[in-house]
Amino acid sequence: MAGHSQFKNIMHRKGAQDKKRAKIFTKIIRELTTAARTGLPDPAANPRLRAAVIAARAANMPKDTVDRAIKRGAGGEEGEAFEEVRYEGYGPGGVAIIVEALTDNRNRTASDVRAAFTKAGGSLGETNSVSFLFDHLGQVTYPLAAAGADAMFEAALEAGASDVESNEEEHVVTCAPEDLTAVREALEARFGPPSGAKLAWRAKTATPVEGEAATALFKLLETLEDSDDVQNLYANFEVADDVMARLGA
Repeated sequence: MAGHSQFKNIMHRKGAQDKKRAKIFTKIIRELTTAARTGLPDPAANPRLRAAVIAARAANMPKDTVDRAIKRGAGGEEGEAFEEVRYEGYGPGGVAIIVEALTDNRNRTASDVRAAFTKAGGSLGETNSVSFLFDHLGQVTYPLAAAGADAMFEAALEAGASDVESNEEEHVVTCAPEDLTAVREALEARFGPPSGAKLAWRAKTATPVEGEAATALFKLLETLEDSDDVQNLYANFEVADDVMARLGA
């Protein structure tokens, strides 16, 4: 019975991983299609598309899947147009949350996001209601093995970046939004393709949460992340390591 139970647990985890991977692919395909539709279908001449291709590579997306998504966007096929929308609000514990979405039905997405906030005890606000609590910046990431911390720091500053943070897994290079392409190209020439390159939001200050508020917050973030329409989530929470472990985050 123990072996059977273990097998079921393994299959459950594999199913969850496959489902998560499918969700990631769906989000990247939307971004590839939108980037190709709104700009040139050549990643070398379209910074947004280049960033989407980098994300696809990091997610191990098959090349033919990437190519098909770009062709659909470049061809302007009907039914493939997605609108960019940003939602802002406060979640449990007063945590500020920014939700970036790509949707083909703005009313549906707004309703789903609002319902998720309400169910969690949060509240959805107007645009710019919480974004003032974040810095909007360009972000380029490299695996730790790509370079030493000092080498990455020096190269990033030479490229025009404003800061570099190196942790146990990666180097995170930040810059002004308008400098993202130049910084990425300079670093790529020296260290090869990055693992990620995008515009992002970084919280200026953190809001501590614990107990039931932390549980409700992570449930809200999980619900939002599970939506095909939601591309990126940013929140200014701070949770103790033991609480993170308990929540499986």
